[in-house]
Amino acid sequence: MMLEMQARSSDGHAMDWLWLSLYHALAMLWATFWALVLGFTISGVLQVFVSKERMSGAFGQTNLKSVSLATGLGAASSSCSYAAVAAARSAIQQGAALIPALAFMFASTNLVIELGAVLWILMGWQFVLAEVFGAFVLITIMWSLIRLFLPRNLEIEIRILAQEKIQESIHCHHEHPTSQGSRATRDQEFATANPSVGGHEISKWTRVAHAFVTDWSMLWKEILGGFLIAGFLATLMPHGWWEALFLQSGPPVVRLIENALVGPIIAMLSFVCSVGNIPLASLLWSHGISFGGVISFIYADLIVIPIIIIYAKYYGVRAAAWITGIFYVSMVLAGIIVDLTFSALGLIPDGLRPPSALEHAHIIFNYTSWLDVAAAIFAAWLLFLHFKSRNKENARACH
Repeated sequence: MMLEMQARSSDGHAMDWLWLSLYHALAMLWATFWALVLGFTISGVLQVFVSKERMSGAFGQTNLKSVSLATGLGAASSSCSYAAVAAARSAIQQGAALIPALAFMFASTNLVIELGAVLWILMGWQFVLAEVFGAFVLITIMWSLIRLFLPRNLEIEIRILAQEKIQESIHCHHEHPTSQGSRATRDQEFATANPSVGGHEISKWTRVAHAFVTDWSMLWKEILGGFLIAGFLATLMPHGWWEALFLQSGPPVVRLIENALVGPIIAMLSFVCSVGNIPLASLLWSHGISFGGVISFIYADLIVIPIIIIYAKYYGVRAAAWITGIFYVSMVLAGIIVDLTFSALGLIPDGLRPPSALEHAHIIFNYTSWLDVAAAIFAAWLLFLHFKSRNKENARACH
């Protein structure tokens, strides 16, 4: 009888933390849904009006103009981390230099509107400013490290391997036309590069709708996964564990460096990419990680373990190790520089850390709810435009 009661109690506790974790995740998604819709809409508008084809031709050389264009195009091209890596490889296959391709890849996941919107809501405008400033610092550091340390023959090897796999990639896309990556790529090309189909003009808002749906189809798993992982960590991890993970005492310089070093490692092990790592960043900030450590953590979406494996598949193990190492060092140094700069300017929030927005989120009806309702209606309209256009396209194909 006692064993049965203990088993029931254990099951009850398990259900409690399970439902509490799911509630945390859902409440945070509820708080940020309108910002995600706004960000993806702006991204869709930029993708429709910014021509990738005209700008991609300028990536063949490594100079300030090409890197700036690549960064700007990346910021206008919202992508999940996996799509960004594939796009960078495609750019290299088409003649882009390595540094502009990597700058594009970084900007398309870390300088996008939806990430900034969620970051502002969960953590504040200082973190948005730090994210943007640090991104340019990181790209500059990455450029310098590649120029100083990357073996000269390695970029040639990367290009050769990318070219060798281009036929294999095309073959795979034909063999698996329903795969998420190839479908998303085709949908994005359709949304941004085809103002008309079958002689019928497609409205700009319909093209924006196609881009909006494509972005969601690429990122929804990462966003949902990020909220779920953060929700479970907020419920299950004791506060003392976080405090032991990050130095919170001792010489400030040692603490700054240690936090910036650990931040990307947590990101690597969490497997969370792009917008999905912002809820976890909020949790880390509330439990003591330094300002620079948060920034280095957010940047590390391009060195999570699955992405590193893709680097090895695309460019070889040696090149993957170099790319991962250069990105890691760049992220750590960027976090440290951001921390020192914002500290000197008095822009780092001081005093007691606010409780994690994730741990204290609640589903209540307030002004955010009205924004969510408006966003849901607008998103439904874009979905209607998308599927209406697709149905017309399929009907013409049948005839």
